[in-house]
Amino acid sequence: MPLNPYAPQLGDRDAVTVIASTPGRLRELAAAIGAERLGTPRAPGKWSPRDILCHLADCEIVFAFRLRQALAEDNPVVQPFDQDRWAPPYAKQNAEQALAAFAAIREWNLSLVRTLPAAARDRRMTHPERGEMTFQTVLDTMGGHDLNHVAQLEELVRR
Repeated sequence: MPLNPYAPQLGDRDAVTVIASTPGRLRELAAAIGAERLGTPRAPGKWSPRDILCHLADCEIVFAFRLRQALAEDNPVVQPFDQDRWAPPYAKQNAEQALAAFAAIREWNLSLVRTLPAAARDRRMTHPERGEMTFQTVLDTMGGHDLNHVAQLEELVRR
């Protein structure tokens, strides 16, 4: 498994610029999709927009912990998680609350990232499935992950 499976989505874009723009873009897309369609799966067996927003909120919690763990510990081992095992509650959760949680935690993460010296981005951690990675790898993963899910929501808007 690659260190950042979302690297192709990020390309040469700056991760912090991408992650800073995501909450606003998600708000635009959720409004364009409309409340009545937020719970409708994109296709059979696929997540709905609400599920995606809930997933993004959960992932932001995970990313927040990983970033802080990398700063506070020397080469910590981070915990992987199975997104499908986290997803069952999404069907009963609220898309607007998920988006609000995502945006708040993202802003908190950005406030941390923006206060750090450049050398902090070299802090290392180990992912049991991906191997050794850096703080910057986590930021890049966040950016590519955002772009992946934004593209899914943009597809729904185009339909």
